[in-house]
Amino acid sequence: MSSNVGLTTPRGSGTSGYVQRNLSALRPRDAAAPYTKDYDAIKAHRQRQPDKEILEHDRKREVEVKVFELRDRLEDEGVDEDEIETQTSALRAKLLAAAPAASSSSARTRNLKSHQVHELAAAKIEESEKLRRALGIREDYEEGGHWRRQEERLRE
Repeated sequence: MSSNVGLTTPRGSGTSGYVQRNLSALRPRDAAAPYTKDYDAIKAHRQRQPDKEILEHDRKREVEVKVFELRDRLEDEGVDEDEIETQTSALRAKLLAAAPAASSSSARTRNLKSHQVHELAAAKIEESEKLRRALGIREDYEEGGHWRRQEERLRE
């Protein structure tokens, strides 16, 4: 016997004294629902905004990786240090000038990984904007606004 459950002693009861839980008994839940009951907050879907500083940092990091690869290759070839500096600074300037135009390419968004949250958010915003323009939806459009206006007319 354990935890004050069952017979004090199985002697004379004709049983082994083994106690089983009643799995068919329904117990009330102690905690409240784990989700909010504020339905207005649920309806108000906001798209996650990407952090521009993180996006800028990743873009600059990609540029520096390419510059470092060039520097490493030139050092292996035995090029003079002054020549290496001029070539790497020229490549850095060229890549930094070309990077803003290349950052919005659709081929780049297909290769994003799930851990690149800010890049995914930026791609999703861009995709939503393209879809909105393609369907001719106004920027100030509020989802469900038609039904709200219809309900107000019915109340009058």
